[in-house]
Amino acid sequence: MDTMRDRFAPVVSRLLDEDPRVAVVLAEIGKDGFAEAARRHPDRVVNVGIREQLLVGAAAGLALTGLRPVVHTFASFLVERPFEQIKLDLGHQDAGAVLVSAAASFDWPAGGHTHMAPGDVSLLDTLDGWTVHVPGHPDEAETLLHHAVAAGDDKVYVRLSVQSNRRGRIVDGTHVPTVREGRCGVVVAVGPMLDAVLAATEGLDVTVLYATTVRPFDAAALRRATEAAGTDVVLVEPYLAGTSTAAVSEALSDVPHRVLGLGVGRRELRRYGTVEEHAAAHGLDAPGLRQRITGFLGADRVRAGG
Repeated sequence: MDTMRDRFAPVVSRLLDEDPRVAVVLAEIGKDGFAEAARRHPDRVVNVGIREQLLVGAAAGLALTGLRPVVHTFASFLVERPFEQIKLDLGHQDAGAVLVSAAASFDWPAGGHTHMAPGDVSLLDTLDGWTVHVPGHPDEAETLLHHAVAAGDDKVYVRLSVQSNRRGRIVDGTHVPTVREGRCGVVVAVGPMLDAVLAATEGLDVTVLYATTVRPFDAAALRRATEAAGTDVVLVEPYLAGTSTAAVSEALSDVPHRVLGLGVGRRELRRYGTVEEHAAAHGLDAPGLRQRITGFLGADRVRAGG
């Protein structure tokens, strides 16, 4: 199966052909995927070299001329390194762009900590007005890329990963659908965490929601789910643990509730290992998730159905 990133260049290359507003800004990484598109549209495919601050600044300049820039590199180089430019060149100037990352939290362990960015969504949460898409399958990535580019002049972040669920689901860039219904708690699985969450909650009397768009957070879907399943909520996110706990608490601010945020821990794992080993070390594989979910909700309660 191809990866989310495998879909990225072909999808955006077609959009370059179809929409004269679309531009692509790269910093070396990913340039080979746009070689043919650059020959067709040399004025709208820009490679700034290994200059990530310029990457975002150039995108903001293109946006101010009326173009819709799609900006791509690894997450650590796209969100963390040029964060000041995201804050000022895009945010302060109210310039829209689509930031599309790769490498996610630990997609390339051999690259070391410089190529890992579990705090990317948390960083964007310090700014106003960002839409954040976290697809869990290449089909979903393709759909959400189309939504992102078509979103007028909005500021949108699309977080691509090599981690993927086995099958794609219908996503619309807004709503959080229900995958499984139960009565003893709500588990929100974000993007590529869905398969692990479904395996971890097999036989448990819980509702599972599937979020591929986390900002804005679909508070209405969560509230509907808690009406039947109660207000104990577990968030399972493929980035920094607890990133969306504030959004959950805000959605349930008028009712007593408990929230457990699961995700990538703050402690740096200094051995390369594999993606699967990193997931297990952070407790994000099915056995680790089941242990923490049942511990929070009450093992006897969720197995017995209340």
